[in-house]
Amino acid sequence: MEIRKLTPTDAENYRTIRLEALKNKPEAFSSSYEDEIDYSVEKYRGRFNNDHTYTFGAFKGDNLVGTVTLICETKKKIKHRATIVAMYVKPDQRKLGVGKALMNEAINKAKDLKEIEQIYLAVTAGNEFAKRLYTSLGFVTYGVDRNGLKIEDTYFDEELMVLEL
Repeated sequence: MEIRKLTPTDAENYRTIRLEALKNKPEAFSSSYEDEIDYSVEKYRGRFNNDHTYTFGAFKGDNLVGTVTLICETKKKIKHRATIVAMYVKPDQRKLGVGKALMNEAINKAKDLKEIEQIYLAVTAGNEFAKRLYTSLGFVTYGVDRNGLKIEDTYFDEELMVLEL
């Protein structure tokens, strides 16, 4: 398995795995499949062209099997913060260390940036597997966003977690 920062040339593969993630685990993301199905490859390509967002991919051969994004804040008062979003590992690659490797890559990038002191993330309260992963990496829950997501008539709480670097 190779973990590396995605580049604009990875946009088509990223779009495919992103739409799969949104379709298969809608409760895990604030965005929805319906929101992003019409996004062009160019829109995704643009995500890889700024200096405050880092998207990493896990590859098995040429296959993109997992992703995670680290977004660094740009406003002066909160430049010490970053947020993990869009964490996803294909079902057949789970429990093989892919998620942990992706998270470690994102955490190490935040540490390399020096000014980042805290990494935040939100996880669906019922997602015990993901919560165990995040806790094993040092994240702690600091709050709960009750009914943070609504899919049709069903609400999902989100646990808010932070890692102090």
